[in-house]
Amino acid sequence: MKEQLYTIPVNDAFQSDCECPLCKMKQELEKNAIEYTLGPSYMEDDNRAMTDEAGFCEKHIQDLYLEKNRLGLALILSTHMAKVTKDLKELSAGANPSGKSLFKKATGTGSIGAYVDRLSHTCFICNRMNNTFDRYVDTILHLYKKDSDFPTRLKNSKGFCTYHYAMLYEKACNTFSKDVLDQFLTDIDEVYFNNMERMQEDIEWFINKFDYRYQNEPWKNAKDALPRAVMKTHSSITPDSKE
Repeated sequence: MKEQLYTIPVNDAFQSDCECPLCKMKQELEKNAIEYTLGPSYMEDDNRAMTDEAGFCEKHIQDLYLEKNRLGLALILSTHMAKVTKDLKELSAGANPSGKSLFKKATGTGSIGAYVDRLSHTCFICNRMNNTFDRYVDTILHLYKKDSDFPTRLKNSKGFCTYHYAMLYEKACNTFSKDVLDQFLTDIDEVYFNNMERMQEDIEWFINKFDYRYQNEPWKNAKDALPRAVMKTHSSITPDSKE
């Protein structure tokens, strides 16, 4: 199958030496979204309107703070704070004080509690990442069915983190016909479980190296086993992290 622009990130991730190609794609999307947020785009009215509305999750506001563009982040937060303050003043003026806590379950969609709860579950960067990532997952299934080389590429990978294994499993069940589905599930089961066993061996050898009886033994593939195991189980550390 001739490679298309939308298939390049997927093929590149599956050809890379990483513990989960989907994590690798998501990490790249996150990096790009952070750079986009603090790039020239933050001066555009439509982008600023979206950041004002959605705000950022706890992780991504920390990521933005660690970037070098402090002025850009200050400008983004200035208008976001102005919008939130305006909205809450309007809600507060129309509220019927009841003595209830701000963070107790809200009973009305226009309440202060409901507004803050919605705000705590929205993030401009998460939204930007997830929209593209969903298309990447669809592309994986498309390539598996249409590209004769892709199933081999998938089976030669190092498998998936637990979260993305389940995501592929559920997505395939709602997408493929029975014949294709049976083969796809067989393939992802094999590559996931085989590589989880490999990862288990690496983490057990990592543990052994803290025993004096093994101190003169080689590290084998276990020196960076801990960050890879955390990524494999929780999708949270890049495969290239080193201890």
